[in-house]
Amino acid sequence: MSVQSDFQEKVSACFRPWQRSFQFWVRAVDIYTGYKVFQLRVGFEKNVQKQEAMWERQHEVAAEKIYNMCSDLGGFFLKVAQLIGKPDLAPAAWVRRLVTLCDQAPATPYNVIRAVLEKELDQNLDELFESFDVDPLGSASIAQVHRARLKGDKKDVVVKVQHPGVQELMMTDIHNLQAFALYLQKIDIKFDIYSLTKEIEKQIGYEFNFLREADAMNRIRRFLYENNKKSPVMVPQVIRDIVTRRVLVMEYIDGTPILKLGDEMAKRGISPDGKIAAVARQNILKSLSLAYGQMILRSGFFHADPHPGNILICKGAEVALLDYGQVKDLPENLRLGYANLILAIADGDATRARESFKELGIDTLSKCEDEQKEMLKLARGMFDTKLPPGVKMLQPFSEESSVKKIAVEAFPEELFSILRTLQILRGLSVGLGISHSCAEQWRPIAEEALYNAGRLTDIDM
Repeated sequence: MSVQSDFQEKVSACFRPWQRSFQFWVRAVDIYTGYKVFQLRVGFEKNVQKQEAMWERQHEVAAEKIYNMCSDLGGFFLKVAQLIGKPDLAPAAWVRRLVTLCDQAPATPYNVIRAVLEKELDQNLDELFESFDVDPLGSASIAQVHRARLKGDKKDVVVKVQHPGVQELMMTDIHNLQAFALYLQKIDIKFDIYSLTKEIEKQIGYEFNFLREADAMNRIRRFLYENNKKSPVMVPQVIRDIVTRRVLVMEYIDGTPILKLGDEMAKRGISPDGKIAAVARQNILKSLSLAYGQMILRSGFFHADPHPGNILICKGAEVALLDYGQVKDLPENLRLGYANLILAIADGDATRARESFKELGIDTLSKCEDEQKEMLKLARGMFDTKLPPGVKMLQPFSEESSVKKIAVEAFPEELFSILRTLQILRGLSVGLGISHSCAEQWRPIAEEALYNAGRLTDIDM
């Protein structure tokens, strides 16, 4: 019976990628054609208010379908939900539905997790840990985390364990998304989104090696702690002798997930609309943004996944940044080119923005008369966190969008991690109800980077 069961499992594993591919394409085509048919139908309605109501209903229908696809397929599609479910980019109906997927993924049963741990660590779990919580603190697309305590220690740790068999399925998902991106790029979207999916493939591949993640966490922790009197964010300390490719043990940091900050304030009797809450939100965003400005512009090596599930708010409104599976090491020329672009955005310098795009290898094709103005708008929309006055949500692919007026024909894969990071930070800014420009905050850091490289003769101190 066990032989038959083993054979059935092998056959099932063989067909699983085909099943996932079929499910993805059926659902993706359904969502896409639903919008295309709706665009024809809404064109017959002349009343603007009725049009808006129709669009809202269409977005709600699509949001439910996207949610079901991402939830049912899991894995990589949970990351897709994190990417598109941002309040500054996606329709509000999408955000309301997809935000709940950011921190939720099906947990692997404890007996399977225990087997993975004992195989990886070559040791019985009871010999290593004084206590080990059976229920995980959280489960994401690649791994889940458990709270535990090592024998002979008085402090708790977090044990991150990779879901078995997830890597092969995730690569299948990425290749399907790449094919869909190529189709959209040819038909609808004048942006090099295929290169984005290639960079995602590379970054996701790195996430399956926890030894690499441990090294990245240590490197970023050392940089932030050594270059500040007090680091703007807390970074967990790795327990060095308990790390393998599939298991990572680190210090436990007590805090509230940023998405639950409002609930925590309400429990403590703090009004979410009051001054104390407003100041706390400002400080949280500034600390997080400062850490990213330093990592990207001073070091070039940065945490590239600041979605809400990776951010804890600790005592005194301190920010803890978790999960270092996605990091990026920028080449020197791109670090300095981006510093130059930050100055252009902060100063509203359209000429410098155009020159920075060329320096960074971003190839554009102008389709409008006022190219200078649209180029600056494009730079701000892509690489700053502040929305234009009166705008609550960017519509990057509407007819009035700068992306429609200035086509981005080539975009270096190396820059997509910055682009994604900035888009997520903007989503956090909008979600916290704060109008914040990272370009303005980072201007002194960008000046310092260019000055140290000999590209500026003097800077404002």
